[in-house]
Amino acid sequence: MTENALPVVSNAPVPSRSSGTSEVLPYDALLVCSFGGPNGTEDVIPFLRNVTRGKGIPEERLAEVGEHYHHFGGRSPINEQNLELVEALRSELAARGVSLPVVWGNRNWHPYTVDTLRDARAFGTERVLTLVTSAYASYSGSRQYREHLAATVAELGAEAPQIDILRPFFNDPGFVAANLAAIEEAGATLEGGIAGAHIVYVTHSIPDTMQDASAVTGPGYREQHEDVRNVIDAALGERLGAPVASSLAYCSRSGNPATPWLEPDVNDHIEELASAGVTKIVIAPIGFISDHMEVAFDLDVEAMETATEHGIAAARAGTVGVRPEFVGGLVDMILERAARERGDATPPVVAGTLGAFPDEAPAGSCRMRHGEVTGIPVLAGPAD
Repeated sequence: MTENALPVVSNAPVPSRSSGTSEVLPYDALLVCSFGGPNGTEDVIPFLRNVTRGKGIPEERLAEVGEHYHHFGGRSPINEQNLELVEALRSELAARGVSLPVVWGNRNWHPYTVDTLRDARAFGTERVLTLVTSAYASYSGSRQYREHLAATVAELGAEAPQIDILRPFFNDPGFVAANLAAIEEAGATLEGGIAGAHIVYVTHSIPDTMQDASAVTGPGYREQHEDVRNVIDAALGERLGAPVASSLAYCSRSGNPATPWLEPDVNDHIEELASAGVTKIVIAPIGFISDHMEVAFDLDVEAMETATEHGIAAARAGTVGVRPEFVGGLVDMILERAARERGDATPPVVAGTLGAFPDEAPAGSCRMRHGEVTGIPVLAGPAD
């Protein structure tokens, strides 16, 4: 599904890198580990119970959230998109002469990670590199997956393969270049093109306490997004010959309304932009890698309706999905990590001003709340 030669995004302020080596040892499988989503109406409430287990969310709230899924026939698009990503990674690896099985497992719905790894182990897999389908580091985007994988290993016991985790990829050049291309394509659909449009970068909101905890051992969740925003703005400004107006907004907050979460909400922000005289926007979902429910409902339905109600011409940029730049960048990262595990001096390549996150997370990183020591085991770094 990807081409052998990655297209060059001209003038983008991202570094180039070689295609890497075809050697992927010590790994004998790549696990794409994702959130999961329901496949039909009957799956929606059981899936939401899995997601919210232990959080005290009442059934009536689950039913309310479930309506978002029923709006799309009860089926989340995330599953088909994960399958597309798995196939794209297989194709890109094969194009580079790399023989590496790619498998898929979820935290919250079928196929569950434990079942996928049990099957992989039965076929002789001993060491797995895991790609978590979240580009940014926070509790929900990184540490919670580390907890999930540790629990999976505990459940498998002696059957468990050794598991490593690929670092957060928000500042990988391929991820940034794919978002840049998507924004330009969306801007081109507006009257007069992207010139004069305000870029509204959007990501999933998290509680303020989780944001604070994410910033204890490295750049925080919000700062990671701002770095991506700055790189893309610089590239767009260079092409347009003028500075780009942009902002970062959030969607999909949940939980107790009294609990502070990152703001502004994208709908409130669009109203504010309209009041300030903005008439044209590109909504750029840089916090998501595929068009799953938060994108399909929160942006394509609600945010676009808000823009229309306030007289703003809006275009929604695509997510990185299986764009060649993105998939190629992931494979570059996989080969770089494998080389480092073999002892080769292969420094990571990044876009922006923030460095690459370490291959193993520092102690206490990305807790749900700073200073809260839960004792829950994690992989890929010490827990506390």
